[in-house]
Amino acid sequence: MTAPRIDQHLISLLQPRSFEAEQYRVLRHVIEEGKDGGLNVIAVSSATVGDGKTTTSINLAGTLAQNTTARVLLIDVDLRRGSVAAGLRLRAPEANGLVDAILTPGLDLSAVVRELPEFRLSVVPSGRCPAAPYEMLKSPRLGQLIGQARDRYEYVVIDTPPLVPVPDARVVEKWVDGFVIVVRAHRTPQRLLEDALNMVSPEKLIGLVFNGDQRPTSRHYGYYSSYYHEATNGQGTLWTRIADTAKRSFRSRVSGTAL
Repeated sequence: MTAPRIDQHLISLLQPRSFEAEQYRVLRHVIEEGKDGGLNVIAVSSATVGDGKTTTSINLAGTLAQNTTARVLLIDVDLRRGSVAAGLRLRAPEANGLVDAILTPGLDLSAVVRELPEFRLSVVPSGRCPAAPYEMLKSPRLGQLIGQARDRYEYVVIDTPPLVPVPDARVVEKWVDGFVIVVRAHRTPQRLLEDALNMVSPEKLIGLVFNGDQRPTSRHYGYYSSYYHEATNGQGTLWTRIADTAKRSFRSRVSGTAL
């Protein structure tokens, strides 16, 4: 695999020195600041399908991996519509993935990890689509695999299914330290965002990422404020708010959105 073949929205991998990639480092800073408090396994989800959670998951993992002292693992836990492998253009889709590791207790985590040395990133694709994704995610075996990942990597980023349509991400919550919720600006209904926020324990809510906003941006220290923007493909923009949502009431969290 060569870098130009991967999805053009993966800006932290393709153009790590760009202003746009710099904005992902703001999110990275939030994660790194919380590491001493146990913020090592981070789930990325959304209210519904199509909000950009997989793009955010890969960009966050790629940005964390730019720290040369940190080992970073990205796991695709969306067993219904896993997209990490497609976004990274991973070859050999028939190779073992997370589903195989869950079904085969003797299969070590390392057997399903795909290494991307050019990005200093390790990846576990979801693999084949199981007949009963929810039942598979309820398996204690998944908890064991995430536990192995926690022991072997400084950061583990988990791309989960959306929160509202299916219960899968809620099952995974007990094994992660925090959630980043991705919202599609001007598209995600506020009611669904409210439902999604209610489904995550307040103490595990890291913040909200707003994807697809078209507001103008300043390129000078915009990350010092609550809101900042980043381009995702050279034309569109990504508006991200890293808010102290876990310490606010639900009403104030929702009123701070721009939907």
